[in-house]
Amino acid sequence: MALESQRFWLTFSGEGTRKPLIYEMSKQFDVIFNIRNASVTPTIGIIALELEGERTVIKKAVAWLEENGVQVEPVEINTIEG
Repeated sequence: MALESQRFWLTFSGEGTRKPLIYEMSKQFDVIFNIRNASVTPTIGIIALELEGERTVIKKAVAWLEENGVQVEPVEINTIEG
């Protein structure tokens, strides 16, 4: 299967800002991650994350993040690079 790249805004709140969720996701799913932008405080974290892998694996990784309390939204490419 072909690899593809997708970008997302991740929003963490509360305890989610202290957990290594992106690291845990990368260990559980065969995806490569690249943090493109981030703003994290003790109460909220907003991260622009690029995931590379097979489409079905990316979908599973996103679902796992959502199950762990992360709000995940697709990103328009130009908004990160701007």
